[in-house]
Amino acid sequence: MTRRSFALDTIQPRAQVYMHPGDAADCGLTDGAMARVSSRRGSIELEVKVSHKEARGNLFIPFHFREAAANLLTIDEIDPFGKIPEFKFCAVRIEPADGNGSVGAG
Repeated sequence: MTRRSFALDTIQPRAQVYMHPGDAADCGLTDGAMARVSSRRGSIELEVKVSHKEARGNLFIPFHFREAAANLLTIDEIDPFGKIPEFKFCAVRIEPADGNGSVGAG
């Protein structure tokens, strides 16, 4: 639903991965660079947004972009108590989309 909003699409038209400046520097990524984010379940490519909001070792990817569907990376295992899929977090590797360098994040 968010992706169908003209106003929101105007504000944020591209899929981005938000990451700590130190993590970006460690794997040779800069603000605006293209990165590949991979887990055991899949891989997506999206633009890097260097951000001080993310803790070192953590990435944030909005999930509503069809062209970079973050849920391709996560597990669909059901939480036994809440009965909802674990779509909120998973271990990933991030590297430049051209394949030079990488850093793990979780």
